[in-house]
Amino acid sequence: GLFVTDYFTRTPRKLSPFRSFASIELFHFHIPEDTVIAVWNLITFKEQGGTFGDQCPDRSITVYFRSGAPSVINPLHTHFPRDTAVPGSFALTLTWTLPNRTTGVFNVTSPLPGDWFLAAHLPKDEGKISVKGLYEECQYLFQPQLIVQRLVNIAVLYPGHVTEQSMAPHNRSCLYKVFVPSYTSRVLVEVLRCRGAEGCPLWLRVRAKAPPLHNSTTLDCREHAPCQLAQDLPFWQHWYYVLVEKHPGVPGTISFQVTVQLTDCSRPSLARPPFLPSSASMNMPHSFGSAGGLALGDSPPSSNPNDTKHPVPIPVTSHAGERCWPVRPTLRNELDTFSVHFYIFFGPNVSVPPDRPAVFVINLLPVLDSGGVLNLELRLNVSSLCGENVTVFGCLNHEVPLTSSDNTSVTCETESLAGFLLSVNATASLSRLRIPYPQTGSWYLSLRSLCATEHGFEPCTNVTAEVYLRAYLSPCINDCGIYGQCKLLRTNNYLYAACECKAGWNGWGCTDNAEAFSYGFQLLSTLLLCLSNVMFVPPVAIAVRSHYLLEAAVYIFTMFFSTFYHACDQPGIVVFCIMEYDVLQFCDFLGSLMSVWVTVIAMARLQPIVKQASVLYLLGAMLLSMALQMDRHGLWNLLGPSLFALGIMAVAWTARTIRRRHCYPPTWKRWAFYLCPGALIAAAAVLLYAFVETEENYFYIHSIWHLLIAGSVGFLLPPRAKPSRRLGPLPRRKGCGYQLCVNEQEELGLVDPAVASINSICTS
Repeated sequence: GLFVTDYFTRTPRKLSPFRSFASIELFHFHIPEDTVIAVWNLITFKEQGGTFGDQCPDRSITVYFRSGAPSVINPLHTHFPRDTAVPGSFALTLTWTLPNRTTGVFNVTSPLPGDWFLAAHLPKDEGKISVKGLYEECQYLFQPQLIVQRLVNIAVLYPGHVTEQSMAPHNRSCLYKVFVPSYTSRVLVEVLRCRGAEGCPLWLRVRAKAPPLHNSTTLDCREHAPCQLAQDLPFWQHWYYVLVEKHPGVPGTISFQVTVQLTDCSRPSLARPPFLPSSASMNMPHSFGSAGGLALGDSPPSSNPNDTKHPVPIPVTSHAGERCWPVRPTLRNELDTFSVHFYIFFGPNVSVPPDRPAVFVINLLPVLDSGGVLNLELRLNVSSLCGENVTVFGCLNHEVPLTSSDNTSVTCETESLAGFLLSVNATASLSRLRIPYPQTGSWYLSLRSLCATEHGFEPCTNVTAEVYLRAYLSPCINDCGIYGQCKLLRTNNYLYAACECKAGWNGWGCTDNAEAFSYGFQLLSTLLLCLSNVMFVPPVAIAVRSHYLLEAAVYIFTMFFSTFYHACDQPGIVVFCIMEYDVLQFCDFLGSLMSVWVTVIAMARLQPIVKQASVLYLLGAMLLSMALQMDRHGLWNLLGPSLFALGIMAVAWTARTIRRRHCYPPTWKRWAFYLCPGALIAAAAVLLYAFVETEENYFYIHSIWHLLIAGSVGFLLPPRAKPSRRLGPLPRRKGCGYQLCVNEQEELGLVDPAVASINSICTS
């Protein structure tokens, strides 16, 4: 055949340590139909400070692959919520082969067409809280690339027609495909008139959606005569691929015929007619994808020596499960992103008769609905059972309903079909099922009622059970509970939702309490972070006593907003917010930095130059507000104004030292008992904040930070300035025997200057 190669790539992204699914990097690819091989080239490299991170440690990178929807991963081995179905995925761990770069390759032979998702993350770290900009962090970048090779012009088989084929000696196999429409209960593939070798040395393989593999459904035509391969309950609205493969070591040319027969489950005794009047009757694409393909409604192509098609009568025998029942549609009501309700006509109460199942279909839109959670709820109306021991079973299957004629069977799986089982009875009248990140397409729910007896389940005689059915799509499971937050995430044009847990809770729905904080622990951490701000009361008293009223106001502002910010910032349920979180955070950060600013300016002793000091206070407030608005967690945006204030203090102290020819401050007691202890306490607080604080010890390390910063302010704040003895009352200036007096009311702007009193001029 003719192969076409396609290339796809994605932009490199920075990987993060795994905490929840919200911390992974998700990549979305689309694999076209008729793809025979897909190769993912996984490129990973390190960066540090804009250069290659040769000194960065090697950290393993885990990559997950899944077709149809994102992978539901659980690297921390946490517990999933009850009634949650966990779909499988394939995981791959990358190891480093070079100091700053590694490459991995992942091959998939005959991959399923459609959407494929890759999820990548780093291992969980110790949760250290690092100051942004303090040092260059190691970044691990991941870039996946996809190379696909697909076949073109695959021969199409038409139901009820024979295709003749000759396989030359240098050919190993022949590949065909046939489209299976809805309401098809059986696909029968048969190889006829095998000539050219003894015993028909051919293998017949059949697979849905993609070309067959070595482990696909296989039949050896040498051992079976006639060579017929049947597929019961095939997937609806999909291509089925047929591979006829020659045994190795067989010389010469082998000629054979291939035919396909589809059984219509709405008419189990009849095969589908060879030709239908329009493609809508068969829900079949107008284009088959092969050169000279036959569009429905056209006449069959002219015969040729190598490939002829003509009708052939094939007897159809009755098989179990060939009969299908009407499928009731559901009404889709979109409320919001990943918030969709599926309503049943004449529902939500559903009657399940004893003699046949009730089948419903739920259609999930491609790409749009795979990033949420599919929820299904069954509630049995016990009063409708009339005292009978009735159990209603529900089978949820993807792309084909499972309706077996064996009424005593309670399974929802076959050799080629997997499903989810739900059951309700008089004892357990409620059943739920949650499927995170469901595959898109049609989901079929089949409900049937069976009566429990001593010999197992048997069909009920005259009882129609009534079931309340609820199906809906939600962003997260139970909105992540009270200890989690449901986040809507985006990767390129793909949206998905995930829970971000807090207060030590884990799991897909934040329901795993193995490491959860107790209520007492949450209360203790909140009280420590809030009450540690009371340490600002002594600095406020010292500032008021020393007539530093502006500094005292700043300390009170800091104490107030730091207390209520930490009361609102708690991860658990012990939370109290008096304002919006963003406002409280801004005021807390501004108050902390303004406390440092005004303390250092006060230490500079700029009080004699009153106007310059006021300008510096106002300038500091404006600069700090600007820095916080730019980046509240940036190191130099916050450290710059503090260093500027220290520079002003150093200049002022140096000027006094030079003018007085003596070290300033002049007394050793001031250095020994105030400045040195205050500087040491402040340095210890900065070291704890920058290098020791982690997520686990945050509540007490940050409380110690509050205590140390407030204590250092009490030591560093200078004493009350003594009035200078050189400054006395200014002598009054007198004119020529007269003293010019100023009318106080006129000076204050209380009277009109034009009508000022003559008493403004006083006689000396």
